[in-house]
Amino acid sequence: MPTFVVTLRLPDSFDEDFIALIPKHRDFINRLLTEHVIEAYAISADRSRGWVTMNGESAAAVRAIVEQFPLYHYLRQIEVDELFIFESAAARFPHISLN
Repeated sequence: MPTFVVTLRLPDSFDEDFIALIPKHRDFINRLLTEHVIEAYAISADRSRGWVTMNGESAAAVRAIVEQFPLYHYLRQIEVDELFIFESAAARFPHISLN
């Protein structure tokens, strides 16, 4: 299954409605992480951008999942790019200790 990176632009400021949706959004993201739909999720330190590495059949399928994010209507820009290579330490076998 192809892997995509989704770049998100967050709003300049967060109102009370946005903040109230964060727990629901985190629950949704955590469920997708558990299901291995999302491989990685990151938000920049200044909270202006985010990156989500996702598995999906197509860019359209990934975008359809992003549209289900509880914070979707607050996102200012969404870019979906298919990756040629995605390597991560988390995807490798765990280190075996003989102790």
